[in-house]
Amino acid sequence: MRARAFWATAPGQGEIRAETLPPRGPEEALLRALASGVSRGTERLVLHGRVPESQWQAMRAPLQEGEFPFPVKYGYAAVAVVEEGPAALRGRRVFCLHPHQDRFLAPAGMCSPVPDAVPDHRAVLAANMETALNIVWDAAPIPGERVLVIGAGVVGLLCAWLIGRFPGTCVTVQDTDPARRGVAEALGARFALPEQAPPEQELILHASASPEGLRAALTLAAMEARIVEASWYGDRSVSLPLGEAFHARRLTLRSSQVGSVSPAMRGRRSHAERMALALSLLADPVLDALVGPRVPFEALPACMAALLAPPPPGHPAPLCPVITYGAAAPAAPEQGLTRACSA
Repeated sequence: MRARAFWATAPGQGEIRAETLPPRGPEEALLRALASGVSRGTERLVLHGRVPESQWQAMRAPLQEGEFPFPVKYGYAAVAVVEEGPAALRGRRVFCLHPHQDRFLAPAGMCSPVPDAVPDHRAVLAANMETALNIVWDAAPIPGERVLVIGAGVVGLLCAWLIGRFPGTCVTVQDTDPARRGVAEALGARFALPEQAPPEQELILHASASPEGLRAALTLAAMEARIVEASWYGDRSVSLPLGEAFHARRLTLRSSQVGSVSPAMRGRRSHAERMALALSLLADPVLDALVGPRVPFEALPACMAALLAPPPPGHPAPLCPVITYGAAAPAAPEQGLTRACSA
């Protein structure tokens, strides 16, 4: 069986390479890709060779091939149909943590069935939704709380959407990019630039991956507020003003990481059950605001750098670009990427 995969080969460059798949093992599934999502922050580091050597092991994707910095096959948001494998999965759409590739083998245990109500393009958000769900479990929101989410990336926006479903809860999303306002409001949250952020917030989720955002969380927290740190800084050091109002306000600062099920649900929900719940939550069409543009797999070598680059002034950055495979793929990239891809 022949397959094609996207490889990052040099800073800012990539290519599609053909390969021959090995025989399928008894515990594996053969999958045909339908769509895959691009994680703009992580994959930008990978494409430009900026993964610190100290973090090479921590940054490995579950089914990655190659080694950092190059060449490397990277990605972890694939939606595919099972062509061969266990009877319970055969013919079903599944989500799998696999790089961008048109056909591939994966352990059957890593294939999570996609509910019928969730279209392919939205199912690529499954890993992000699983992370957001775990953050919300760690945060333990209380109905009626004032909640601030700092960082309007995909995970931060999904957290805001989840918590916004708690009765009486007021959720504000803070971001430095004013173009994020429309998406935040479409998901039912308020939006604020840093200078407009509301004070006296009782629960703050930090997902901006910037030390400035975390320091802002400390200044905006109410008495005995909880701050949940969802960002990952790699090998960067972060200094915080813990000598100011941190102790007087009796603030709580805790981390959240998706590798372990939150203690609030540990022992009651397995990783597989958490992923199944995350996929079911993607049935809401309002979450389409988080995905796009759609780009054909064949266009990735020309388009990937443009997908990951900061947008021109006044233009919003894409949140989760979607790679499409096969006959259903659009003929050209959407949302003004055609010129960038052909340059």
